[in-house]
Amino acid sequence: MLPMSDIVVDPARRQRYRFSRDGGDLLAIVETDPGGDVPEHLHPAQSEDWEVITGDVTFFIDGRPQAARPGDRIRADAGVRHAFVNDGAQTALLKVRVTPANDLQTFLVEAARLARAGAFDAKGKPSSLRAAIALIGLVVRHRKDIQIMTPAPMRVFNIAMRALG
Repeated sequence: MLPMSDIVVDPARRQRYRFSRDGGDLLAIVETDPGGDVPEHLHPAQSEDWEVITGDVTFFIDGRPQAARPGDRIRADAGVRHAFVNDGAQTALLKVRVTPANDLQTFLVEAARLARAGAFDAKGKPSSLRAAIALIGLVVRHRKDIQIMTPAPMRVFNIAMRALG
């Protein structure tokens, strides 16, 4: 296993990430502040496994809520829509494994960089035309790793991108 990366801060999602690799898998330690979340998305060819270390988190797997507490493990298979929110009163700490890693870490680092630059708000709304173009570029570059389902215009965009290959 490779050593953990520096901390990556995503103010829009209210999260901090540290990444590592285990063979072909991406490992992450994710700290999520109360109210922090990950919007609904899917990974076309990757599964994602979480273990809650601290905090109370609600996962939404294929639209179904699943409350998780410390020690609980949750999985989303490839192609399954999923999201989560820290609906507890304390920071949640999660261990995450994405199999295979592909280029998901780059997507998360780039999205966090755009969030720190103020390119979009917590609901994914771009702050300017330039920010919207940057977000579209990010989504296009990483469409084989992640497809964001919310906000609703992203669903239309994802359908069009799948049709184009």
